Amino acid sequence: MANHQSSLKRIRQTQTKRLRNRYYAKTTRNAVRELRATTDKEIALSLLPKVTAMLDRLAGKNVIHKNKAANLKSKLSKTVNKL
Repeated sequence: MANHQSSLKRIRQTQTKRLRNRYYAKTTRNAVRELRATTDKEIALSLLPKVTAMLDRLAGKNVIHKNKAANLKSKLSKTVNKL
């Protein structure tokens, strides 16, 4: 167990950030899954900007890598355009 005050605080902060990152990452994954499952083009076109913004936000906060966000956005755009 850590002995220093600063390490104890760092452990608390890390745990809080980890839980927050997990929540946002899981929410975004579910949104991506929902967009992929959509067969209606109108709904897909309305969901795409929201999901794109979510991915950009995760990449900006270093929860996911920026290239992963770019790859996901590209694949989702292709999927929506095929509908």
